Amino acid sequence: MRGLVATAAPLASLVLASALSAGLATPAVAQPVAIASWAPDLATGDPAGVRIVGGTVQLEGTGAFLAPVEDAPVPRGAAAVPTGLLTLRSQQLPAPTDQVVATVVGDVPAGSTAVVDVRGRRSNGGWTEWVPAQPDPDALVAELPEPSSEVQGRLVLAGPPGAGPTVRSVTLTARPATRPLAAPVGEHGALQFRVFATREGLVGGTTANGHVITERDHFVALPSRRGLSPRDTSDYSVKVCAPNGRCAFAPVWDVGPWNTRDDYWNPEDVRQEWTDLAQGLPQAQAAYKEDYNDGKDQSDREVLNPAGIDLADGLFWDALELDDNAWVTVDYLWTGSERLSKVVGTPKVLAAPHAGAEVTGIVAQQAMVPVQCAVGQGTDRWLRIGTAEYLDAAAVPDLGAVTACTTGAAGAPVNTGTPAG
Repeated sequence: MRGLVATAAPLASLVLASALSAGLATPAVAQPVAIASWAPDLATGDPAGVRIVGGTVQLEGTGAFLAPVEDAPVPRGAAAVPTGLLTLRSQQLPAPTDQVVATVVGDVPAGSTAVVDVRGRRSNGGWTEWVPAQPDPDALVAELPEPSSEVQGRLVLAGPPGAGPTVRSVTLTARPATRPLAAPVGEHGALQFRVFATREGLVGGTTANGHVITERDHFVALPSRRGLSPRDTSDYSVKVCAPNGRCAFAPVWDVGPWNTRDDYWNPEDVRQEWTDLAQGLPQAQAAYKEDYNDGKDQSDREVLNPAGIDLADGLFWDALELDDNAWVTVDYLWTGSERLSKVVGTPKVLAAPHAGAEVTGIVAQQAMVPVQCAVGQGTDRWLRIGTAEYLDAAAVPDLGAVTACTTGAAGAPVNTGTPAG
């Protein structure tokens, strides 16, 4: 079951609505120092549910997805309105930053929002999660979880049909990092939690990142856009393992089920909503099993199952061989320190490093996998990507240097999360 898809930071919406309804920019930001300031070319951004007309970004009536306009928190029973994203080009900086100021110029009628998410490149080559810009106190600032020398913005528009916001420009300003670069730490695996999975279906529909769903498709949905990959990328990927032992790696291309601000895999001091729930416990699960929030989701709908992840049909039926909704184990791969590598095609995952080994799952096209080490050489080279999980090295063309697996090592990555439910 697919959930609605939300916009960005609530108080930021109020600031922008008051400042932009008259066609004005947000208040001037007093900044003693700035590393860099730039205005991304909106015309070169990747649109999902928006269109660019004469240099102005507008909601697209037929392509936008539905979401409640955010307040703090989302009011129960909030009306759903069209929502669209414009992912802007990333920017390389001359020095690290952990604070990015966002300024948006346009028109935002009452009942609509125009806000910005920001993310930074991590030291392992991946991205931090998207961080909504928040008032701090007279500027809209995204606080990155770690200093970064490459950042990227994403414009989020939401509003009623025919009366949504229009944006003419976005300016991002990087402040000097307020924290030192993190010291190297020991390698650790991704957060892992046990959650209930449902089949998404919706063939022919459009996901939150603009992907048109095909038959037997391979992707997942999580109930927060903080871990939403831009269209046709695998910046945020998961590993899903079913009770039958089958596992699959797939990108996050949609938002849902049930909620849209529930990044339940994060600790309470980071989690965007439902911060009184334990880390790893989806709000829908608490509502269904414990009558949390009177058994309702953020939109005041009765929660009919405890789902914390949606699976596209091909992942559900073919990769995991499920015939009904089920409890699964999910690794949120971007949360680990391991370097992730992009896969081409849809290769099989084998239980041992040879072609005749048992098939235990697949890697969906464009998904990311944690390459731990390599076995063999030449055309008979295999990559270990988990405990008794091997992949033909030919499936990872941009592999780079990889250490050799030690003799007899099974390769059990350490997960720092704890199962919930």
